[in-house]
Amino acid sequence: MITRRDYLRLSLAAGVSLGFGAHLLADDTRSLSLITREIPSSGERLPVVGLGSSATFAQAARGEDTDALRSVLQAMTEHGGTVFDTAPSYGVSEAVAGDLARELGLTDTLFWATKVNVAGRNGGRADADEARAQIETSFERIGLPVIDLIQVHNLGDIPTQLGILKSLRDEERIRYLGVTTTFPRQYEELESIMRNEPLDFIGIDYAIDNLAMEERIFPLARERGIAVLVYAPFGRTRLWERVRGKEVPDWAAEFDAHSWAQFFLKFVIAHPAVTAATPATSQARHMIDNMGAALGELPDEAMRKRMINHIEAL
Repeated sequence: MITRRDYLRLSLAAGVSLGFGAHLLADDTRSLSLITREIPSSGERLPVVGLGSSATFAQAARGEDTDALRSVLQAMTEHGGTVFDTAPSYGVSEAVAGDLARELGLTDTLFWATKVNVAGRNGGRADADEARAQIETSFERIGLPVIDLIQVHNLGDIPTQLGILKSLRDEERIRYLGVTTTFPRQYEELESIMRNEPLDFIGIDYAIDNLAMEERIFPLARERGIAVLVYAPFGRTRLWERVRGKEVPDWAAEFDAHSWAQFFLKFVIAHPAVTAATPATSQARHMIDNMGAALGELPDEAMRKRMINHIEAL
């Protein structure tokens, strides 16, 4: 089985496109196909692995390490990825990504997913004019007349902010709308919104050690025809701490996983409700590694249970 180090070395040295061609994994010469998933409300297909811009991406943007982020965006698109998830609350991530995408000629290539939330704390109301101004700033930063997806961040004042997004979708200024949360205390509210609002997407946390959404939220998303973006597929830092110093099991090769990143991402995207996972990174080599999870086979349900058991036993 090829190691993560060898996988990255071969990928970077060869400079091959993993997105739409073949990648040679050691003595394995099979052509691995890019995995895509359908957006239920339109039928449009997206690559199952993209890029988030919180966490390490945001840290690099704040530190003005634009060379690293430029390489990350290039690596994602060269390896077949298109989904870029951001938010005004991620500091300068949205602005820096917009500038880099223009510089690289990627503005029209990316699937832009951003957010809106000017609601006050503790469930406070959002000022509609302030929300519209925040959205207009996102249009300016991204540099497109139509943004692919805007979601209400953390379920902030849904009546006001989702109402604005509905109008924008009617005006064809955004293609899709949705809502997000990564707070378990908001899951019940999320379910209510999913049942009662015409959503195209939700964004939610999900990982091999964070399975609560499998019980009700994912089945509801499938029932209602709502696409799912997954945040924190590595449990932020939890999973990396758990596997530190541990080798990826040999049997992970059965579903074309050659690193812990691919192991964790393939678990996430194997769930049929998931449309795409958007882990954040500020390193091109990690972006390439992540995109490897969008290639080849995915674990079946029996294998996913084996994966859970393996992680729980560590």
